[in-house]
Amino acid sequence: MRNGDPAEASVAATDTGRDPAGSRAAGRSRTARGSADGRVARGNETRRLVLRHAVAVASVEGLDGLTVGRLAGDLGLSKSGVFALFGSKEDLQLATVRFAIRVFLEHVVHPADELPHGIDRLWRLCTGWLAYSQRRIFPGGCFFYAVAAEYDARPGRLHDTIAAARRNWFSFLEQALREAQRTGQARADVDGAQLVFELCALMELANGESVLHGDDTGYRLAARGILTRLRAAAADPSLLPSEA
Repeated sequence: MRNGDPAEASVAATDTGRDPAGSRAAGRSRTARGSADGRVARGNETRRLVLRHAVAVASVEGLDGLTVGRLAGDLGLSKSGVFALFGSKEDLQLATVRFAIRVFLEHVVHPADELPHGIDRLWRLCTGWLAYSQRRIFPGGCFFYAVAAEYDARPGRLHDTIAAARRNWFSFLEQALREAQRTGQARADVDGAQLVFELCALMELANGESVLHGDDTGYRLAARGILTRLRAAAADPSLLPSEA
């Protein structure tokens, strides 16, 4: 047969079990899937970039300071591209709160995951919160302290999402105390809701004073107060440090 004869190509395809047209179609399909996967990956990375900036802005200027145009301009992105990721301003704000929750979990809650249940774990959660605020994981201090003040009297989806996040944190600390009571490390007669309210009041006051005055003294005072309350609640105070 002559070189390049269609019949020869047909025989070759039969002999090797491949169809040239089918192979080309499969290749185009893989290329299309690869392009789509690449667009999704780039979109996800852009979304994370925008949200990292959004939580930083909101912790200082509030959620009302967030707009698609503002974030696009700050990051050198197209306004239409950012809008396509989030849609409405409220959806952007809600996504920002949810992203802040993930950051909070990463820095405050998850480091205590492997600690044994007991009074020391509750102490570590509180000192973890103080460190998260003092290290300015969010430039405006605690993200939730800032946005709660902004939305505490404003009904709607944002209010409900922020309120739920705060309730979950209080409930988580109460659960940690109950676990300490079950292990015998915390006194059974301790009022969990009262203790957690006092612990959170100390943490949040330290955060507020530090942000307002640019002075970290409040963190040391709060740690001392928290430790005093936990030692009083402990069945054996020696399970906790003697000094903060």
